[in-house]
Amino acid sequence: MAIDYQERIPNNVDLAENRTLQRALEHWQPEFLSWWKEMGPSDFLEREVYLRTAVSVDAKGWASYGYVQMPDYRWGIFLNEQDANRTIGFGDELGKPAWQQVPGEHRSTLRRLIVTQGDTEPASVEQQRLLGHTAPSLYDLRNLFQVNVEEGRHLWAMVYLLHAYFGRDGREEAEQLLERHSGDRNKPRILGTFNEPISDWLSFFMFTYFTDRDGKFQLKSLAESGFDPLARTCQFMLTEEAHHMFVGDTGIARVIRRSLEVMKELGTDDPQKIRAHGAVDLPTVQRYINFWFSSSLDLFGSESSSNAAAYFATGIKGRPDETKYEDHLALNQSYTLERPDGQGGITNEDVPLRNAMNEVTRGAYVKDCEIGLTRWNRTIQKAGYELKLSLPSTRFRRNIGTWAGITTDPAGKLITAAEFEAKKDSWLPSESDRTHVKSLMKAVTEPGKMAGWVAPPDRGINNNPVEYEYVKLH
Repeated sequence: MAIDYQERIPNNVDLAENRTLQRALEHWQPEFLSWWKEMGPSDFLEREVYLRTAVSVDAKGWASYGYVQMPDYRWGIFLNEQDANRTIGFGDELGKPAWQQVPGEHRSTLRRLIVTQGDTEPASVEQQRLLGHTAPSLYDLRNLFQVNVEEGRHLWAMVYLLHAYFGRDGREEAEQLLERHSGDRNKPRILGTFNEPISDWLSFFMFTYFTDRDGKFQLKSLAESGFDPLARTCQFMLTEEAHHMFVGDTGIARVIRRSLEVMKELGTDDPQKIRAHGAVDLPTVQRYINFWFSSSLDLFGSESSSNAAAYFATGIKGRPDETKYEDHLALNQSYTLERPDGQGGITNEDVPLRNAMNEVTRGAYVKDCEIGLTRWNRTIQKAGYELKLSLPSTRFRRNIGTWAGITTDPAGKLITAAEFEAKKDSWLPSESDRTHVKSLMKAVTEPGKMAGWVAPPDRGINNNPVEYEYVKLH
């Protein structure tokens, strides 16, 4: 499906056919641009950036590349092509035609889900707005800005749904998406992880690996929705989300590779000597993994949830890749959850499968996260070192669900709060860790050059060399 770039708001939803909706979105557009200029990437608005822009939503290649100033980026509204015969693929509505309009009984639920998803998109842009000043290379600076503009477009995707299908309530919600701000004491973002500061590039790589991967699974769940416009929107968003996770995956891999180079050069794995040489030691990488992975786990919600059961039953939100399951009703089945027994031990509890849909999705997420760990550990092993990076237990450092407020070590063993406090600096980034990482954050702006704490990428972007001038700063 080609995208009409002649329109003031690029789209493939025949926006010009609905003048009322078009006018409403054109009224919102300058508010979005004002937000971008105030809360988007700081001090780079007039720079030419080598960005990709969606030109179609078909599978044969949907992006074109070229230099763009970010305020001129063609944000818009892009949905996957409609399947007129699509039916709902799960729950009590299994086999019925997908909804082209919002069913009245599901109106508030769908609006809340869309608003929550939409709120994460500008939040991450706000979290990352100052990172451009400390980019380790022009390659990385460009990738940051590509992630930012795509998150901006994902906001447009959710705002379109709010305007098109939820009337005045939707328009008000769309305005509030620009009024909340990451970390704001009075009007914070809805989900806690999106209020965490991202003040260094190691955190950015962790965020794009772990937190954007949560986004992938949330979008996959919504892409199954019986509300067809939402499903089609999320299907397209997933094509862009893949690049965000690539940035995190390869970014962490490059940090590890550089650390291994320094270890070999110095003939030691002593963290302090590696730090003194201007690299990030692997134990610090592990502590950052512990922090961002555990933060992202909470985004899936409680292990047992009546809301999750209702979303599945009514056809609002399915399991990621629902077609891979044999039984799409999930009735008369149970799921075994672990929970603390209140006496210092752990017990099992069987809950109806529908109530455990958050945990089913979280489990799929954990397996997906493991893929990167396996790859990074292979690199470490090939370099001749025994150290193995790992994901902490899903019980560790939880603030939502069964394990909220329960102190464990990274292996999931129950410990006292005093023990946790005494050892937390060996498990989570300490003040010393953050100070060291922050000290490494110096911008490198010469094409092809890299900061000393990160290895170069294996290849450039769109068949260009690593030395390409991905951002024109002069």
